[in-house]
Amino acid sequence: MNLKYRRPQKNRTDKKLSPPVRETHEVTIERIVPGGYGLAHAEGKTIFVSLAVKGDRAIVRLERKKGAVAFASIVEILEPSPFRLKPPCRYFGRCGGCDFQQMNYDAQLTAKREIILDCLRRIGKIEPPNEIKVNPSPNEWNYRARAQWRYDADRNYFGYYERNSHNVCDVVECPVLTHPLQKTLQSLRTLRQSGELPFDVEEFHAVTAAGDDEISLMPEPDFSHMREIEISIGEFNYKLSAEVFFQTNPLLLPALIDYAIGDAGGETAIDLYSGVGLFTLPLSKKFEQVFGVEYSPESVAFARENAKNAKLKNVSFACSGVSDWLKENSGEIGKVDFVLLDPPRTGAEDETINSLINLKPKQIAYVSCDPATLARDLRLLANGGFILKQIEGFDLFPQTHHIETVAVLSVSHSKN
Repeated sequence: MNLKYRRPQKNRTDKKLSPPVRETHEVTIERIVPGGYGLAHAEGKTIFVSLAVKGDRAIVRLERKKGAVAFASIVEILEPSPFRLKPPCRYFGRCGGCDFQQMNYDAQLTAKREIILDCLRRIGKIEPPNEIKVNPSPNEWNYRARAQWRYDADRNYFGYYERNSHNVCDVVECPVLTHPLQKTLQSLRTLRQSGELPFDVEEFHAVTAAGDDEISLMPEPDFSHMREIEISIGEFNYKLSAEVFFQTNPLLLPALIDYAIGDAGGETAIDLYSGVGLFTLPLSKKFEQVFGVEYSPESVAFARENAKNAKLKNVSFACSGVSDWLKENSGEIGKVDFVLLDPPRTGAEDETINSLINLKPKQIAYVSCDPATLARDLRLLANGGFILKQIEGFDLFPQTHHIETVAVLSVSHSKN
């Protein structure tokens, strides 16, 4: 494909914006809170500061405020935190991808532990049963095996969205990408420069395995095919493509799976939001029958192929919405020993939580990429008779405030 022309400029109408807030304050960052903000107080205001580090003393400018709450950015660092570093990425602060590069890795893990704890106590009204451990990533950099890049044909920019914006930040290199994905980014940028990227495509998805040549890209620049790849996690191999969801940091997945499943075992297990079978396949070794439930037909097709390739006879997958499947099948499954759920960032639907409460599995493992929605759902499960037994974090997303959390619950005998 050789497209040398330029797409006409879009008609853009500038909206009238309210005058920016110019108010500044000198503050000390007390801690890092959900969303990755630094928490500070000044003149009766609670201030959430972007790109801050616990212990920073800084001049901050209020960007927006509502009542006694304000959001701010740093104007000047008066006294840097002992945990502050110079971010290695040239796009830091402008690119919307990373917001923790300014702190050392131990401080990042501490901040994520405090974020989980804050959500449990403030949203879930739950005290954790153990000291929360955050398992570090084997790689702090070059770990990201999935990427979503944006293309702005008007400006011929290729990269990620800028912070708090849908404008594209033109990115030459990204230090959190695996080396194969970095090569793919460079190849796409070369195609962009030569005018060979299709102008009507604004988004590209890529996923990689271990080898430099094992890349799945959606869409392919010539739209000729969608390449499948195979990723090995523990004793299982998973076929997938850029079209479906898979975790970003494969290096930490064996530990995540082991913790989520633990020593569970028995007759029946259900894997909700099962994707391509990341947890379903290992569950087959512990239970006599395992049901995987996933809404995406592309993911279900890969999951069935992965189970077939692993020669598993006790696993079946349903292509269905999770709440619908539970509503239709709970009465026919019988007694359930174990339920694992790994919902999207928005958490589980209310109907799903209610169905789990009625199903009363002996044990639940809840895998979440958002401590806030996890805490919300844990509160509902606690109200329904489940007890939080253990909880840990897994840092699948170094250099960002995001954290994967696994909570293990058991049903209270008094509720049976």
